[in-house]
Amino acid sequence: IHYQELPELFMDFISALTGKSPSTTGAGSEGALTKGPFNCLRPITDLNNALVSFLLTGLDGFSTPAGHIGSSLRVDHDISLLIPEIWCRLTAEERSAEFMIREGLLEPLQDYAHNGVEIPASRLGWRINTRFVRRFAGRVFDNPRKVFEESILRPESQDADAFADGILYIAEAQRRIAGQYFEDGSVDLACPPLKALLHIMRDGTWEGLTAHSPEFRQLFTRSSMLSSEWYAERLDRRQQQQQSLWQRHVKALDSFLNTNEYHEEKISMDIASRLQYAREQLDIVSATEFQEQLKGSLGTDQI
Repeated sequence: IHYQELPELFMDFISALTGKSPSTTGAGSEGALTKGPFNCLRPITDLNNALVSFLLTGLDGFSTPAGHIGSSLRVDHDISLLIPEIWCRLTAEERSAEFMIREGLLEPLQDYAHNGVEIPASRLGWRINTRFVRRFAGRVFDNPRKVFEESILRPESQDADAFADGILYIAEAQRRIAGQYFEDGSVDLACPPLKALLHIMRDGTWEGLTAHSPEFRQLFTRSSMLSSEWYAERLDRRQQQQQSLWQRHVKALDSFLNTNEYHEEKISMDIASRLQYAREQLDIVSATEFQEQLKGSLGTDQI
């Protein structure tokens, strides 16, 4: 089980949306409903909304491998079927990545050199260790260390060359797929954090910063997003959309109320009260302070 902070998590999301899903253990697998034929929207639209949702809710991103764990262990079905059995036995606090890191239940993967080549292992984020297994897996298994052996927790111990090659495959796939967002112009629709991330995935840097630079990682915080001009524009569009909606309601109800027909229907449906309510709602969404009420919502996409 891996926990990935938002930059690394969205590197995987960006890759998965194209048809190849790099897993945390090498060559990727297919992911349901992440392909173009199932989705008429540009992937960048979903990515923008996903990032705003993650930041607003503080959701932590955990991932699991599928098919293989290292070069020597094959799982006949997706190992993620096991994870709900563990997760449902954790308290809300225990499911927090912050709690797991504080308690030493996750260990970070660091970039390292292998045969003279830099391996960007940090893209895999944090992974569970023996302390995690001892503390939590016993709630499912009588002897969890027999299930989660060292070769599973540290797949590089099976074959160091294969492990390094798998990470390089992930990085290359992410670089190639990020380039497609520049080719079709999607990068121009990306929110500031994702635009910076796409540059780093493709070029390795963005405005002189790397994926490890604090200034870059600060972009992926709730406070940074809420104070950004990009998010303020989403709230502007949301307010305009709501104004347009209630204006249509008022116009339709007023038109119906002032016709010379359907007298009984107007009474039974209480159109006069509905019109009054619609006018009140229009006043609310047109007020300056309404945008303050919208802060913390998803907002509306650029059309």
